Formats: sequence, C-alpha cells, structure tokens
Amino acid sequence: MSRVYAAGLAAVAWFAVILQLVLSVEQAVAAGQGAAHGIWMYFAFFTIVTNLAVALTLALPLLAAGAVAGRFFAHPHVVTCMTASIAVVSIVYNVLLRDLWHPHGWQLLADVLMHDAVPPLFTVYWWLAVPGGSLAWRALATMCIYPIVYFFYALARGAATHFYPYPFLDVAHLGYWRVLGNGIGMLAGYVALAALLIALKRAEPQAKKDLRTRTSSSGSVG
Repeated sequence: MSRVYAAGLAAVAWFAVILQLVLSVEQAVAAGQGAAHGIWMYFAFFTIVTNLAVALTLALPLLAAGAVAGRFFAHPHVVTCMTASIAVVSIVYNVLLRDLWHPHGWQLLADVLMHDAVPPLFTVYWWLAVPGGSLAWRALATMCIYPIVYFFYALARGAATHFYPYPFLDVAHLGYWRVLGNGIGMLAGYVALAALLIALKRAEPQAKKDLRTRTSSSGSVG
C-alpha cells in the first residue's frame, strides 16, 4: 500500500514542481528577463526546493530502489527530514506569508499543491513508509543540515543579487543579526517537529505491543 500511495503522491508532487517551473519561466520571459532568470529564481525558494526534494524522495525509491540515490531517499532518517521540512513549508506559509500575495489561475493551483496538499499527504506517506523503531535520536543533528544549508544558501544568493526570497531573511531591511535570530527561531521549530516525529516512531513498537496485549487479554476474558 505504501508503494501505491507513494506513486500517486509522487505524481502530484512532480506535477506541482513542474507546473511551478513553467510558471516561473513564463513570468520571467514576460518581464523580459529571459528563461534562465526564471530558472534561477525558481531555485531561490525553500518551498520549491523542498517540494522538489519530496518528489525525489517519493520517486527514486520506486524507480531506482537498488541505486545509491534510491537507497538514500528511502532511508527513514531522510524521509523524516523531508517530512519535518515540508511541514515547516506549510506552517510558515500559512502563518506568516499567505496574506502577502494572492495568486490566481495556475499559480493558485501550484500554490495550493505545494503548501496545502503535499505537506499533509507526505506526512501520511512518512507514517506508512518509516518502520516503527527505525529512528535514532542522534540523527536529529544530521537532519538539521538541510535547513541550515538552505539558510546560508539564501543569504549568499541575497548578498550576490540583493534578492531575498522571504521577508524574514531580508538582510537589507533587517540586518544580519535579526535575520540570524529569525533563522535560529525557524530552526528551533524545525527541530521540535523532527523530534516529535522521531518520538512518535520510537514509541510505535511499544504502542503496538500494548495494543496486542490488551486485545489478547480481552479475547482471553471473553
């Protein structure tokens, strides 16, 4: 069932990221900036990069299970990292960013898919695909590499081009210290989500054992 679900969700995720790529290129061309600029801007956003990573996490274990990339994206710690990351995408957008723009048409569809549909659906996939008891607390530090790398990547892009993808990363208006504080706050939220996911999966085997025990006891009494 998890493979069937993964295939269906992979189709949705790939449709969303490809649609957004087409829209980004079209918008850049219409503004006279060229297709290359549209692709460059496409990879500026944590939302898009993370949805693309989610699409790879779903597809590669199905298409190349024996390959290094397939095994990497099927690893429980990688799936959990992507689950926490896509959850941050949805939470931050709906709490801080939704009112900053009002997309229409195809852009609205891409927006809904990447921020509202894929995050909860991928969380269901995480629950189906990650075995109970397979997550280690020590992996929490490794899981933080992805959002930290994006944070410094966004700042480096901004320093070079003076474009920052999110208001809370805008060094030109906030300064580096405030942006660093914002980044630490976002990372703390990410760590809390990742820790919750790890705790749930570590508790799952015991919960199933307790359920079997209660079911067995009830059957014996009956």
